[in-house]
Amino acid sequence: METGLIHIYTGDGKGKTTAAIGLAVRCVGSGQKVVFTQLMKGNHSSERNVLEQIEGVYVVPAEKSFGFSWTLSEGGKDEARKAYTQQFQNAIAKAKAENCRMIIFDEVMSAYNNDMIDRAVVLSFLKNKPVELEVVLTGRMPEPELVALADYVSEVRKIKHPYDEGVPSRKGIEN
Repeated sequence: METGLIHIYTGDGKGKTTAAIGLAVRCVGSGQKVVFTQLMKGNHSSERNVLEQIEGVYVVPAEKSFGFSWTLSEGGKDEARKAYTQQFQNAIAKAKAENCRMIIFDEVMSAYNNDMIDRAVVLSFLKNKPVELEVVLTGRMPEPELVALADYVSEVRKIKHPYDEGVPSRKGIEN
């Protein structure tokens, strides 16, 4: 099997998760398996709905939704950090158990940047990941140590977005 690389999809534009899911579909379309997990998001999203129906894609859900990091007490942040770290580890265990080619950690940057996941666990995994495993990380403002470990870093830049004009997110388009 080929060597797996590390991808980062980042930026302030729409499409980071969409790009990661496109890569997952390509991987599964070639007969390989993928684990997908979303951190810092609820368990009900349009993309999750379809991924759960695709044979060869294993969705590892969050045990609980904690909301925005800035609304949590220190105790709430500690609870979230433990839960997101466990979710991260559960996704890795599922990828190993199912002999997956790819693992996607959607919105891991938000968890990492807001100290809502054990950074040492994330860094250790990236430095010591199984050789053949392709790893995809999404989210805004990746820390330099994550960029240094990545083989691909792609930025989705917002030039214009209707949200800035007061248009709420639309089902099937933004959520």
